[in-house]
Amino acid sequence: MAYELREVLDTVRMTEMEHFDIRTVTLGVSLRDCSSVLPQTVRARVYDKIRRAAAHHVAVAEEVEALYGLRIANKRVSVTPIALIADSLSAADLTGLAQILDAAAEDVGIDFLAGFSALVERGLTRGDEAYLEALPRALATTKHVCASINCGSTTAGINGNAVLRIAEVIRETARLTAADDSVGCARLVSFCNAVPNNPFVAGAFHGPSEPEAVINVGISGPGVVLRTVRELGTEACFTDLCEAIKRTAFKITRAGELIGRQCAERLNGRSGVPVSFGVVDLSLAPTPEEGDSVGEILKAMGLEDIGAPGTTAALAMLTESIKKGGAMAASRVGGLSGAFVPVSEDPAMIRAVEQGHLTIEKLEAMTAVCSVGLDMIALPGDTPAESLAALMLDEFAIGMINNKTTACRLIPVHGKRVGEYAEWGGLLGRAPIMPLPRLSSHAFAQRGGRIPAPIRSLTN
Repeated sequence: MAYELREVLDTVRMTEMEHFDIRTVTLGVSLRDCSSVLPQTVRARVYDKIRRAAAHHVAVAEEVEALYGLRIANKRVSVTPIALIADSLSAADLTGLAQILDAAAEDVGIDFLAGFSALVERGLTRGDEAYLEALPRALATTKHVCASINCGSTTAGINGNAVLRIAEVIRETARLTAADDSVGCARLVSFCNAVPNNPFVAGAFHGPSEPEAVINVGISGPGVVLRTVRELGTEACFTDLCEAIKRTAFKITRAGELIGRQCAERLNGRSGVPVSFGVVDLSLAPTPEEGDSVGEILKAMGLEDIGAPGTTAALAMLTESIKKGGAMAASRVGGLSGAFVPVSEDPAMIRAVEQGHLTIEKLEAMTAVCSVGLDMIALPGDTPAESLAALMLDEFAIGMINNKTTACRLIPVHGKRVGEYAEWGGLLGRAPIMPLPRLSSHAFAQRGGRIPAPIRSLTN
């Protein structure tokens, strides 16, 4: 793919003035050759494989940053879902394996390592049960490890037993990390229709059908899109608005593919395993920094605030325009590819919640058209497990019926109530504790079994 000097200069301007960066360059590493019935063998193989594959990952990304003058905000690693290669291990063994992953992440210099994961949409093995038992302590005793569980899909339906178990895991993780406002839950995502080449944590994992090692890139650029929308003004029609966003998405995606290919090519010669280029994820991901906000884009489209009538339509236009513009610019598009709406990481979202304009119900409607789902939602610490499970079931039903990825990162902040805040700092930001309806879902969530797949799943 050829790149013109004008494209590079445009990217430099976006970097300097509009908060543009490559949000993450994630190295996916296969651990399929690390399985064993002996826990010590699994630990040794996993640690060695990550060290061999990722030892130069950060250094290579920094070289590419310097070459193009374009910041790569995060250099991360994802691995094969751990439950697939450690199915014979006990809960204690799995907790120890999480700590080995944490040590490997520390050694290769990354902030997060994702893939302490399980795929349980059709049911749980004994190994999956051990994984869920281990999960709260694994998250409480590590700093870098991120976990995810896929518990539903359009083809399989939704595993209600797994969802309730995950709700109990979330509550226990919140309790064990209460001293840090239950931050362990911020590293735990539950999915419907999880994708195997997602570069964004906490939900990243290296799919079992992926090659030995790949570089997947997550672009961003809410600030760039915000400037485009503001310059266009509110007099432009919907068609012109979408076209302007598509042109901007094309530019930032071209930069993302360039960075990804350069990182893969350079790392391939230094890594202990073969490395190839994977996909560009077209998602817009906000940060707590002012001006780097998806919520501000929605307001610039003409909404008084997020949550006003029209919010869902505005988010749908934004998401589809980003996808259409980006898909024309990249040879391989994948991951989640949409607009993220994590409450704690977007200043405009936080203010909308504080004003009472943005509620759980409106967020749920928005997730039907955006990327992922109910993300970084701080809830009262005494929220029952059944209410958490029912909220996840709602979100997963949206994903199952609409054949899209949906997810939940719910954080019942231990000891805190509506009106208080969770303070995490850094990329995770801060979040107001959001209220849930005072209605019981206890009997519904306790039914168990599987919510059947929709009839559209019969495509053979």
